[in-house]
Amino acid sequence: MMVSMQNKAFALVLTLGLVAGCSSTGDTMSEDGYGSDVSAVDQEGGSTVYGGGQNGGVSGQGLTDEERMAAQQQAEQAALRDITTFYFDFDTAEIKSESRDVLVAHARYLAANPSQEVRLEGHADERGTKEYNLALGERRANAVARFLVVNGASRDQIETVSYGEEKPAVMGSGESVWAQNRRVEMIFR
Repeated sequence: MMVSMQNKAFALVLTLGLVAGCSSTGDTMSEDGYGSDVSAVDQEGGSTVYGGGQNGGVSGQGLTDEERMAAQQQAEQAALRDITTFYFDFDTAEIKSESRDVLVAHARYLAANPSQEVRLEGHADERGTKEYNLALGERRANAVARFLVVNGASRDQIETVSYGEEKPAVMGSGESVWAQNRRVEMIFR
């Protein structure tokens, strides 16, 4: 019984030593818990990005909640506009649901910038005749153009062209290759 009690005491001391040893990384931190050149929040409660000094960064201190929301929405719209290729299912010109929010962001951008022009290039995979694929690429480009116009863009800003199967994004055969070739590319000018 005495050995068991000693083993338990030894295990307890060993565990406490292990916990104490792991609780410190050895790094020295400033009083605020961060490195010397980083300030997460200034004294007035606004966040500071880059530097933490008086003139070194962007501060969110002077923005209202509405302004913050508008800036966030603007950043999200800009990020959506980075997507300029839209894919289609086999033998259809129907815009996929996952492309709609991105296309709405593009339409709003075009509506807000009337001098901006865009060319929509329709493409098809290699299956079908050249004539059929040219017509399919045109239907796809026109579907995207109609969607943009319905959502605020001007028809005068949009040019459509079809390349059919002539400019594949990926060479080869098979469903994964064909899926990447069934597309409309948006080229801003």
